[in-house]
Amino acid sequence: MAIVFQFIIILFSLFFLMYFTFTCAHVIPKLPSSAVSPELQQRSISAQNGLYRTKFFTQILDHFNYNPQSYQTFQQRYLINDTYWGGAKKKAPIFVYMGNEGDIQWFAQNTGFMFEIAPYFNAILVFIEHRYYGKSIPFGGNDEVANKTSSTLGYMSSTQALADYATLIIDLKKNLSATDSPVVVFGGSYGGMLAAWFRMKYPHVAIGALASSAPILQFLDLVSPYTFTNIVTQDYKSESENCYKVIKGSWKEIDDTANTPGGIEQLQKSFRLCNNNISAGDLKNWLQTALMYTAMTDYPTPSNFVTPLPAYPVKKMCEAIDSKSSGNETFTKLYAAANIFYNYSGSVICFDISNDSGGWDWQSCTEMIMPLGGNNEESIFPAHKWELEETLSYCKQTYHIDPRPHWITTEFGGHDIGRVLKRYGSNIIFFNGLRDPWSGGGVLKNISKTLIAIVAKEGAHHVDLRFSTKEDPEWLKDVRKQEVKIITSWISQYYQDLLQG
Repeated sequence: MAIVFQFIIILFSLFFLMYFTFTCAHVIPKLPSSAVSPELQQRSISAQNGLYRTKFFTQILDHFNYNPQSYQTFQQRYLINDTYWGGAKKKAPIFVYMGNEGDIQWFAQNTGFMFEIAPYFNAILVFIEHRYYGKSIPFGGNDEVANKTSSTLGYMSSTQALADYATLIIDLKKNLSATDSPVVVFGGSYGGMLAAWFRMKYPHVAIGALASSAPILQFLDLVSPYTFTNIVTQDYKSESENCYKVIKGSWKEIDDTANTPGGIEQLQKSFRLCNNNISAGDLKNWLQTALMYTAMTDYPTPSNFVTPLPAYPVKKMCEAIDSKSSGNETFTKLYAAANIFYNYSGSVICFDISNDSGGWDWQSCTEMIMPLGGNNEESIFPAHKWELEETLSYCKQTYHIDPRPHWITTEFGGHDIGRVLKRYGSNIIFFNGLRDPWSGGGVLKNISKTLIAIVAKEGAHHVDLRFSTKEDPEWLKDVRKQEVKIITSWISQYYQDLLQG
C-alpha cells in the first residue's frame, strides 16, 4: 500500500498554512507553519519531553467590547519551563514567546535559543498559544464551531491575540508573586511581528522584544509586492544559472503538457502523484511551495522546521537539477529537486498535493493583507501582477466579509517607520537574514540606539531562534551573541531604574 505524504499547511506557518490560490492559480505564500509527515510528528512529540509543562489559562473571548457574548471564555494553552528561574525574590526575568499561527508545541520545539539562554539569565520560559490554533480554541474548544462562520471567526485577530498575551502575562506574574520581574518577549515570523507590536502596544508589560524575521512592512503601500519573489529568484540564481533557467522555463512546459491528450496522466507519473485528479495549477502551486519554503529555510545546518531538510537545501535542490543523473528532461530534474523538500527521508512512494490553508486564510482575509506577486521578467515564477481586487473578491466569496487592507498600518504603524518609531519606540531587536524572502518586508536598518536591526547576509527565516549546533557558522554565533548582549543591557537598565525608584 502506498505511503501517502500529506503536506498540510496550518496557517501563515507564516508562516505557516501556507497559501491560498487565486483565480490565476498563482500560489500566495503565508508565513511558515508545520507541514510534517506522521513520522516527523512522532519524532517531535518525543523530542519535547522535559522541555516544558503544559498549562491552561481561562481567557476572555473579546477584550474590546462589553456585549454579553464578549464575556464568554475559552481555555488558552501555554507552556512553561522554570528549571533555571532565579525566582520572584530575585526579580528574575520572564521570557515569553508570542505564539504564531499554529500549535505552540511545534514553535517551542523550534525555538532552542530561548532554552539555551535561560540559564544565563536565570529566566523562566513561557510559550503562549495564539487563539484559534492548536488547543486554544474558543466556543468550547470545538474547531468546527469556532471556524464555522465569520460570526465566530470574528474574534480572531492580532489585536485580540496581543490582549490575550498581556492578560495572561499579568495574571501569571501575579500568581508567581513576580510583579517586579522584567518580561522580554520573543517571536519569529508572524510571532516576531506580534513580539514587535507587543512591545509597541504594551510597554508596561514587556521591557523589550526580539522580533526575528518579522515582516512588519509587508503591507499595502510600504514595500513592493514583488520583493518576496525577487529574493527567492536571487537565492536560486546565486547557486546556479542553469538551475534558475530550468525552473523558470518549467511552468510553460507543465501547462503545455497538461493541455495535450493524456498530459495530466503524464504529469502524475513524472512527479509520482498519488492520483490524477489534479490540474496544472495544482502541480505548479505544489512545486512553487517547495521552492519558496526551501528558500525560507535555507539553513546552514540540517533541520526539520517545516520538513526534514539537509544543510543549505537551496544548494541541494540546484545540485539535483544540475546533476547528470537527473537526465535532460525538465520534469525529471524538477522531480529530483522537489524530493529534497518533500521526501528527503526517502520514505515517500507517492505525493498527495492537496492543501489546507487553515486559520491563516481568515487572517489574510481580514487584516493581514500582505501583497505578494511576481511580475518581474526575471522572476523564477510565472508572471503574476498582485491586485487588491483579487483578494477582495476571494474573501467576499469565501467569508462574506470585506478585508481591511489598511488596518494593520493604522493600528501598528509602518509608514515612515524610521522617523515615527524613533519618536516613541525602544528596546526592539529586528533580526533578518537576507536569504529569507520575507526579509524584504523587514526592518533592515537601525532606527535608534535601542531599535536595532541585525542583518545576516547568509541568514534564513528566524535562523537565530533555532537550537545551536556544532556546525553553526561564525556569523550565526555572532548574531546570537549580539542578541544576548542587547537583552542583557535591557535587563540591567531595568534593575537600575527599579533601584532608583
